[in-house]
Amino acid sequence: MNMFDRLDASLRLPEHEQMLLESVTAMAREKFAPRADGCDRSGEFPWENIRDINALGLNAMFVPEAYGGAPLSYRCYLACVREVSKACAATGIIWATTFHGMKPLIEFGTEEQKQRLLPRVAEGGLGALAITEPNAGSDATGMRTTFRAEGDEIVIDGGKTFISNVADLYLVFGKWAGIDDPKAAISALILEKGTPGLSVVRVEDKMGTRGSGTATLAFDGCRVPRGNLLGEPGEGLKILFASLNRSRPSVAAHALGIARAAFEDAVDYINERRQSGRRILEFQGVQFMLADLAAELALCESWLWRVGAMVDAGASEFGVEASVLKLRASDLAMRMTTDAVQLFGGYGYCKDYRVERLMRDAKITQIWEGTNQVHRQLIGRSFLKKK
Repeated sequence: MNMFDRLDASLRLPEHEQMLLESVTAMAREKFAPRADGCDRSGEFPWENIRDINALGLNAMFVPEAYGGAPLSYRCYLACVREVSKACAATGIIWATTFHGMKPLIEFGTEEQKQRLLPRVAEGGLGALAITEPNAGSDATGMRTTFRAEGDEIVIDGGKTFISNVADLYLVFGKWAGIDDPKAAISALILEKGTPGLSVVRVEDKMGTRGSGTATLAFDGCRVPRGNLLGEPGEGLKILFASLNRSRPSVAAHALGIARAAFEDAVDYINERRQSGRRILEFQGVQFMLADLAAELALCESWLWRVGAMVDAGASEFGVEASVLKLRASDLAMRMTTDAVQLFGGYGYCKDYRVERLMRDAKITQIWEGTNQVHRQLIGRSFLKKK
């Protein structure tokens, strides 16, 4: 048993969660991993994988029992994200994005909203989080999508870009008409697939995670019931921050799945490949390189379980810890996959080995859910002392 096997064993989930994790791990290894290359080459949405996820009822772990779910711990969720992403990073994004988008509905939604919408999630519906706009990425106050009240309806105009999942339910952020303060105006509502005026302008042709649909959406006079508003007008920023604090550890789990896949592939390769009569791993310079990668991976995974345990314990303040985790895990994923390609030599640059794909898949983890430059700023300014 190597140190990563011991680290995995130390998670110590309840028996029913451990059994589910083992089922997810087996499904990812036996079904998702063999399909991942074809999904990457074609850029087609991996519907087979989503059907397998739904057959196992994985969306139910997000949803309270009262609304058709079977809730499990956040640590179990993170472990499942890592295993799915290790096998197919695109599928990991698709599944995790449903959690990112629909968790705020569970936390801030009314009883009527939950009764009406959450069973669709539990049954396997896709969710999405719609924040980013062409001129408003990390600066949410710059968004231009507007919500305007008209009687019992809300009219949505504007658009969003880089939206993971062409979904069944969207959590959309926009500015409430009539509130001038750009922060106080931010509000959130649920937009349902098929709403007149909602259109998919395009799906991006991306560098990596090519099977996950990343869409640009347009809202042209979309009308939704006032009952789809989450909270009150102007409460969107609070909902947004709560959403990101939960989704950033999820992005880290996604990144660590990619990193673990690249590490294991590299270790296998340099144990078999020989140069000058010796296995590549027998060269001291390679051992030093591998040691640095292994140490960083072990520390990041330990912090993943630490943050997961904080959430399960009901912690209300873990934003900085989540930023540290997302920052280090995603930087490691990029470094790990780049070094794995290097260890494979010329073969690593070819599509015959998945490390080439893993390197492309890893890049987005440094960008989405807040760029790593933003996270460094968040972490650094958390130490400013109040005057």
